Amino acid sequence: MQERSSVAELAEQLRRELDRYPVAGKLPSSRALVERFRVSPVTVSRALAQLAAEGLVVTRPGAGAFRARPRAAAPQPAGDTSWQEVALSADGAADLVPRSVDASGVLVSLAAPSPGVIEFNGGYLHPSLQPERAMAAALSRAGRRPGAWGRPPMDGLPELREWFARGVGGAVTAAEVLVTAGGQSALTTALRALAPPGAPVLVESPTYPGMLAIARAAGLRPVPVPVDADGVRPALLADAFRATGARVFVCQPLFQNPTGAVLAADRRGEVLRIARAAGAFVVEDDFVRRLVHEDAPPLPRPLAADDPDGVVVHVGSLTKATSPSFRVSALAARGPVLERLRAIQVVDTFFVPRPLQEAALELVGSPAWPRHLRSVSAELRARRDALTAALRLHLPELALPHVPFGGYHLWPRLPDGTDDVALTAAALRAGVAITPGRPYFSAEPPAAHIRLSFAAVASVGEITEGVRRLRAACDEVLPRVR
Repeated sequence: MQERSSVAELAEQLRRELDRYPVAGKLPSSRALVERFRVSPVTVSRALAQLAAEGLVVTRPGAGAFRARPRAAAPQPAGDTSWQEVALSADGAADLVPRSVDASGVLVSLAAPSPGVIEFNGGYLHPSLQPERAMAAALSRAGRRPGAWGRPPMDGLPELREWFARGVGGAVTAAEVLVTAGGQSALTTALRALAPPGAPVLVESPTYPGMLAIARAAGLRPVPVPVDADGVRPALLADAFRATGARVFVCQPLFQNPTGAVLAADRRGEVLRIARAAGAFVVEDDFVRRLVHEDAPPLPRPLAADDPDGVVVHVGSLTKATSPSFRVSALAARGPVLERLRAIQVVDTFFVPRPLQEAALELVGSPAWPRHLRSVSAELRARRDALTAALRLHLPELALPHVPFGGYHLWPRLPDGTDDVALTAAALRAGVAITPGRPYFSAEPPAAHIRLSFAAVASVGEITEGVRRLRAACDEVLPRVR
């Protein structure tokens, strides 16, 4: 059973039993609850914390948990919030930066599915793949560092900036790196710095829905540039720059989301040359470099490593290789744009909390870090191969033109005429959560796709069961287009 469902179920059970105890009466010990409900001590601790947050119990370290004194509920007036519809919408048509934001494309990979649903739509490593012990040890050591709870340098800890700079390579130095709070935050800062509201921004097609949401929330106009198995197509990129006058191109040259494509060697220099000729920046989202598979050939360097002219604004992150809550990333840039990036970050967030930066340093400097990366590399390859084999055996009508050697997802093409949204709904009814392809396109999709993640599931066995359930969903939806 998933931990989050165990916590909810135990909290509900204890909630129903509270009337058995007098006010201030002591509840059974944590050990007794573990034995009775056959759950972990962590589950018991979290369930009691939930009840404490609701004001139903009081926990006393070393003494246990006690039923809280009921609090009289103050009468609340009904209120009338209908006035907000006018306040939130007045003059909205003239806004260059929209006041309402469509977050649906982001929520698909963030929302936790219901208990029992197999998670093929997740965007992060399953807890069993996360370096939880190493992160806990790093955070513990970091908290004891002298000055760990003080204010950090605005740009980030020098040692952490140096580590990110070495990861980029080339001539990038620590002085050209800013530590940021996760890749999404870094992309938001970059787009705000590089393009004014109303401006076009070139994006790969298909591309990461979270980036499209960032662009639209900033009042930018995403313009699609098609991607094939070798990454973005340079000729079409040049055409798009000429047609739009755009000054920004956002791309993922390594294990592109969602296609998994790697920008071909003969296109790398061409992309930089085209952007430089257009007087434009390339925002390089290098989000899964550390999720390379065990059988991968040597990886190409980041575009920023081969960019002496400051064309590339590089985004790198630790989050995908660790945990969704380990939100430490970096922006690397050269020239005057660095000051603009720094100013926007300071205004928006001040700085990344120092304990988290110290913990990141402890983690990447520990022997556990390379062991973790090797373990994840082997596990992702096994999961990729299991999902690929299961799809080819049980769902041969789903085309798999490209199987990546890094990242955490596949991008199957559906038969012509298939409604990817209808298939997603049918899959959920069958007990498997998948992601429709439509949100990955900034304009009309040329074909129907789905994205299947193999990182968020519990095991290879769950992958096999997930494909079995997806087969049932396809049997419900696909015959309509045959």
